[in-house]
Amino acid sequence: MRFSKAAVRCRIPILIVTLLLMIPAALGMAGTRINYDMLDYLPADMDTVVGQNELLEDFGKGAFSFIILEDMPNKDAAALKARIENVDHVETVLWYDSLLDLSAPMELLPQQLYSAFNTDNATMMAVFFDTSTSSDLTMDAIREIRSIAGKQCFVSGMSALVTDLKDLCEKEEPIYVGIAVALACGAMLLLLDSWLVPFVFLASIGMMILINLGSNYFMGEISYITKALSAVLQLAVTMDYSIFLWNSYNEQRQLHADKEEAMAAAIQATLASVVGSSITTVAGFIALCFMSFTMGRDLGIVMAKGVLLGVLGCVTVLPAMILVFDKPLQKTRHRSLIPDMAGLSKGVVKVFPVFLVVFALVIPPALYGYDRTNSEVYYDMGECLPEDMEYVIANSKLSEEFDIASTHMLLVSADVPSKDVRSMVKEMENVDGVKYVLGLESVVGSRVPLEILPESVTSILRSDKWELMLVNSEYKVAGEEVNVQIDRLESILKRYDPDGMLIGEAPCMKDMIETTDHDFQVVNAVSIIAIFLIIALVEKSLSLPFILIAVIEAAIFVNLGLPHYLGQSLPFIAPICISTIQLGATVDYAILMTTRYKTERINGADKKIAVHTALSTSIPSIIVSGMGLFAATFGVALFSGIDIISSMCMLMARGAVVSMVSVIFILPALLLLCDGLIRATTLDMRRKKPQSVSNQEVYAK
Repeated sequence: MRFSKAAVRCRIPILIVTLLLMIPAALGMAGTRINYDMLDYLPADMDTVVGQNELLEDFGKGAFSFIILEDMPNKDAAALKARIENVDHVETVLWYDSLLDLSAPMELLPQQLYSAFNTDNATMMAVFFDTSTSSDLTMDAIREIRSIAGKQCFVSGMSALVTDLKDLCEKEEPIYVGIAVALACGAMLLLLDSWLVPFVFLASIGMMILINLGSNYFMGEISYITKALSAVLQLAVTMDYSIFLWNSYNEQRQLHADKEEAMAAAIQATLASVVGSSITTVAGFIALCFMSFTMGRDLGIVMAKGVLLGVLGCVTVLPAMILVFDKPLQKTRHRSLIPDMAGLSKGVVKVFPVFLVVFALVIPPALYGYDRTNSEVYYDMGECLPEDMEYVIANSKLSEEFDIASTHMLLVSADVPSKDVRSMVKEMENVDGVKYVLGLESVVGSRVPLEILPESVTSILRSDKWELMLVNSEYKVAGEEVNVQIDRLESILKRYDPDGMLIGEAPCMKDMIETTDHDFQVVNAVSIIAIFLIIALVEKSLSLPFILIAVIEAAIFVNLGLPHYLGQSLPFIAPICISTIQLGATVDYAILMTTRYKTERINGADKKIAVHTALSTSIPSIIVSGMGLFAATFGVALFSGIDIISSMCMLMARGAVVSMVSVIFILPALLLLCDGLIRATTLDMRRKKPQSVSNQEVYAK
């Protein structure tokens, strides 16, 4: 109670301090770097990651792109190449005049090399940058290349992808927040009992969101997915806490003449409820930190931090604002639009066996769809962008004009004899889907000793430690065909050079597939075990955690099973994150109802009366909470042109509704079915034998 009284007494200083914190928070938010490259989150000890670092350190080559020039004379292409070479952080531009003087006919090049870089109406340049794929400097260079080359130039590669992704995100993100705020505000105006209180809620939550985003500065950088989702998620998840305080304050005003005493009592009551409610949500987000694909840790830390700040704001900033605006808040109160739920509750209890049958019938197809959805996810980040983006157009050109869908890079030890390298290249070119392998040996042929070549030529593809080779493939990244191809290429490489490395977008994607498949199992297990233990401790029961988690997991199976039946493919990160977020964020609905059911049973009510009372009193809170999460995410899902953001928001919106329906209709049926088991395995309920009360007495009320 001491904390509650201090929060009320110091309400003006709390508001002043919070407003002052907005300044460093805004600066911290602006100074936090955003990472748009998913491959950056692979474990650092993987060969593909080690190889990328070696390429940058030893060759000074980091990012890599193909530039396609259509209908451009050789002289103009050479002039453009010279201009591209002068762009900051462009390390090398590889074209035919890198090897022959422009006055020499292109046809003098080896046939393989000529066809690799030319078609009837297009020519292609390979560009290496001296900065990493997702570096801000690389993205600036991509933009400059596009600006000087004009409409005849198409830039492909991961750096082009992250550049387009960044530009689209920066354009859309302010609109995400605006949509989420507007729809969440609309939901609260409809479902709460005051016309003004939603705006007070949003101001309080908004301050905590800004502080959370500003504190990300100390993490160095966050992923674009975290940035796009964190504000929306924090708003949706922590809105409940504000509603708890508001309802508690209005109840306490009936019991206390002084509004400050009422608020102190409300804070005390809300603190216990909110801390208990937030623990499961925090546990769900912390479970993401167990992913070896570290983007999960990124999202998990930011969201767990956001929930904790939401709790703090709910018991400090929000009470201060409510007391400051108490008069207009009370004047603008109105009757809640949510009707009395006693009739619905009575109906659910009467026909509960029907819902048990529905539950049993829904589980098999939901499980099948869930399993199929997880196997049908896509990993190619290019698929998350709209079709009119420059990167997508460039990749289509690369595939149509040059029949190249992906490019791998080989780092071969410089001390491997040229004869062995040529044998290795020959074997690799016989692998299905490999168009050609481009290295010094393929450029000069077997009759020309590498030693007589000028350093200006050899330094492009050779250092003291490594020789760099490009492998162009007909197979798209992240597909089964290219993964088989990569395995075959790697086995050939290791026979000739045990220290050699195969790197590039497709090998990294293959590592990502293997990493995230494992992560999915780990995160699910950690979140379920953590939330199971929390429920067991909170409810002092061995059986209730099984029942509550079963209800929410069934809702997750339905939510994640629907994309299979709807013919939708999800980005790989969506099922991993959503299963954990939905469990952590919506199991509170089940805990709320179950806690009231327990209280009624301990006080001597019959099981049907206890479930009826718990259901009728919990439905309004569950609807407000579920619709708040739905409103904050559904609009973003419809608006976003980035499929990762759109898919995750749609899954969260639908998950909130499915969990809400499951708790209202399935949980009461399971509580009635398992009442005897619950009483026998729940500590509080074993102390007192419930007294029987006739059902007629309840339903006559």
